[in-house]
Amino acid sequence: MPPVDTSSPSRILIADDNQQNCELLEAYLASEPFDVEMAFDGQDALDKVAKQHPDLILLDIMMPRMSGYEVCKQLKQNPATKDIPILMVTALNEMGDIEKAVNAGCDDFLTKPVNRLELTTRVRSLMRVRQLTSERDRLLAYLAEVESAEAQTPRAE
Repeated sequence: MPPVDTSSPSRILIADDNQQNCELLEAYLASEPFDVEMAFDGQDALDKVAKQHPDLILLDIMMPRMSGYEVCKQLKQNPATKDIPILMVTALNEMGDIEKAVNAGCDDFLTKPVNRLELTTRVRSLMRVRQLTSERDRLLAYLAEVESAEAQTPRAE
């Protein structure tokens, strides 16, 4: 997982086949320091993730070319993208839909119509978890380097 760069704005990918939905979510996030990119179908979402490696994905379920479930499953199975938080944003709200989204690997679930406060709160929370995970991973890598260096240093007896 690449480290999260806290000096530049976080990157969010909004994937929804309805442009008005994308624009609404972008407007709801406008007061936050995010760079927002949009994708309008499942394959477009995968292509943009590969190129831009966003910090968070807002993912609709019902999209052409590839469903949000399939996009989520592919991203979570890929070691390079498995740690990107995915917030499913969908009009589907049956328990079976939520269960299917969780089984695909999504990190959170939000039903439409989206409430601005709920969206921004969940996005901030997922971004904070990603930042803390990145900090932990960097610390663990540093500790492993220190242990390796100590193991290679001859001891005076």
